[in-house]
Amino acid sequence: MKYIDRSGNVTIEDNSQDRFLRHLYNDRGGRLCLKVLVRPFVSKLGGWFLSSPLSKGLIAPFVRKNGIDLSEYEERQYNSYNDFFCRKIRPGRRPADPSWDVLVSPCDGKLTVSKIEEDSRFLIKNTEYTVESLLRNKKLAERYKGGYAFIIRLTVDNYHHYIYPAGGLKSPQKKLSGVLHTVNPAANDVFPIYTENAREYCLIKTSRFGTLLQMEVGALMVGRICNLHPGTTPVLRGNEKGMFAFGGSTVILLVQKGRVKIDPDLLRNTEEGYETILKMGERIGEA
Repeated sequence: MKYIDRSGNVTIEDNSQDRFLRHLYNDRGGRLCLKVLVRPFVSKLGGWFLSSPLSKGLIAPFVRKNGIDLSEYEERQYNSYNDFFCRKIRPGRRPADPSWDVLVSPCDGKLTVSKIEEDSRFLIKNTEYTVESLLRNKKLAERYKGGYAFIIRLTVDNYHHYIYPAGGLKSPQKKLSGVLHTVNPAANDVFPIYTENAREYCLIKTSRFGTLLQMEVGALMVGRICNLHPGTTPVLRGNEKGMFAFGGSTVILLVQKGRVKIDPDLLRNTEEGYETILKMGERIGEA
């Protein structure tokens, strides 16, 4: 993978998480494993273990391997690996850009920006989507044609809480269950070819940026999406929206045509094949 930060520093790496996912989705043996891993009892068993005190021994090696700076996070004792994974950052470590005309990143992660055209397709967690298939709603997808999709990929070393990128009136959460697609359901040697991960989204009606759509995509196996405000409610920019439990995850932000001027470096980085490293609260565009 090729990453670039806002200062232009480039990182090229092929980490173990990326290699594992490529094997899982693209190789025959990996797809056989995937067929087992997506079974509900495996997810429940994995979730139970990672939430139990038995998993505390995984924390220290994980911190060392991923170079996590624990001084950024609240100091406390963790009861399980999942307890550590959902750790809270210290106040003031992710300030939102002070200008109210600025749209901010809802989370830490690696960003790709894509124009939403009639035939646009986006690769999200190894699955190809159109906006319509992502939302499972043709009418809603039409609203964002000509706009942009911010796709922010969180890896396991990122902070896994996320915020509202703008203030406004938030709609209820819409939940979409995950689906495992197969080549030939009638065959004995069925192999999954791709999955649609479980996801949730809401609309945020704002005065400056039109109606934003914010979606959280959960991890394939044991990840959970934990949103704090399931119903209709006024929200403020920078307020916490929720968090992911264990697993790499993705946050997607859809903006309508002509409502947000995207920061040029983000568009340029995507065109050149880089994911841009972002921090929660950092500016990504303006009204």
